[in-house]
Amino acid sequence: MYHFPEDGEKIEFKDGKWIVPDKPIILYIEGDGIGPEITHSAIQVINKAVEKAYGSKKEIKWVEVLAGNKAVNTVGDRFPKETQEALLNYRVVLKGPMETPIGKGWKSVNVAIRLMLDLYANIRPVKYIEGIESPLKDPKKVNMIIFRENTDDLYRGIEYPYDSTEATKIRDFIRRELNIDIENDTGIGIKIISKYKTQRITRLAIKYALQNSRKRITIMHKGNVMKYTEGAFRDWAYETALNEYKESIVTEEELNTKYNGKIPDGKILLNDRIADNMFQQIIIKPEDYDIILAPNVNGDYISDAAGALIGNIGLLGGANVGDNGGMFEAVHGTAPKYAGKNIANPTGIIKGGELMLRFMGWDKAADLIENSINEAIKQKKVTQDIARFMNVQALGTKEFTDVLISIIDTL
Repeated sequence: MYHFPEDGEKIEFKDGKWIVPDKPIILYIEGDGIGPEITHSAIQVINKAVEKAYGSKKEIKWVEVLAGNKAVNTVGDRFPKETQEALLNYRVVLKGPMETPIGKGWKSVNVAIRLMLDLYANIRPVKYIEGIESPLKDPKKVNMIIFRENTDDLYRGIEYPYDSTEATKIRDFIRRELNIDIENDTGIGIKIISKYKTQRITRLAIKYALQNSRKRITIMHKGNVMKYTEGAFRDWAYETALNEYKESIVTEEELNTKYNGKIPDGKILLNDRIADNMFQQIIIKPEDYDIILAPNVNGDYISDAAGALIGNIGLLGGANVGDNGGMFEAVHGTAPKYAGKNIANPTGIIKGGELMLRFMGWDKAADLIENSINEAIKQKKVTQDIARFMNVQALGTKEFTDVLISIIDTL
């Protein structure tokens, strides 16, 4: 079904490290809604940045694989077997936003890919870009990264309609074995959080903080209510940090009793906040939050809230990574009402591509992309979602892409 170029090679993984050839084969999924437009925009910008940075020495060999609505229309399957096999073989994909119909019984292809490749960490940098209108008085204080556990929690999709056989069996079991009354019209969803998965996302967040000179990690949880899932996430995160990284970690209590409230050089502050309080914290005191470590659902919520602080969630890219693969995307959805109109902002998925390049170790090309986006916004050459706040003429998706490419040429 798919043709893979003979002059391309697979990205390999060893002990969690990426081994990237000069001509890696990378898969892409166009996505639904505005997905095709912005995905092809991202590929153009990435290709230009790689060419500018490395000349003919490096080149990405892109291969499209089908999923979502395009797959249904082409082969009658939202997630074809051939696509799954390609993902398992090549393990790195740039993915456009994909629709998950509400209440239709279709499980998310996004989640399926994360589980299939064991992409346990969703990493979303949120940093203010000069020139964007923000609801905050001082948005320059926003510079945080969300580490969201990606494979546990409610997003496992273990749920049953209230009138299903499975829900009936679960309700009967709860009544009979646990002596808990539960109404017959109750749908069932199962929240799963494991110690092993909490430990590995915690390790990744701490390693990232140490390697990138980050000073704070805040565990976001609702452990006061969900004591044995989100409360356990909090406890296991502390346990992992204090058992395995004690020389690098200082707790909030230690900070106040031993260090007069000042984080010592070479140390990372590890603290925690209740989930509902976390939302007001990032608004009132964004400068106090650096890395946010969260279970799956909380991480999804706080990512969008943090995106609003910088004025536009459409500017956020996300990396879904594990020890043996990666999926890179925009944080936003499919925006079907804008599909095919050449008005969508491709910055989110381009930022996803930038993150992909950084995991590949191609930082020079990634820097070109980051700088081109910042320069385009500085010049007020932007798409309609930003132009309306700047009172300037909006560029279309294609025209904005051309601007980024031309800026990269000058860098």
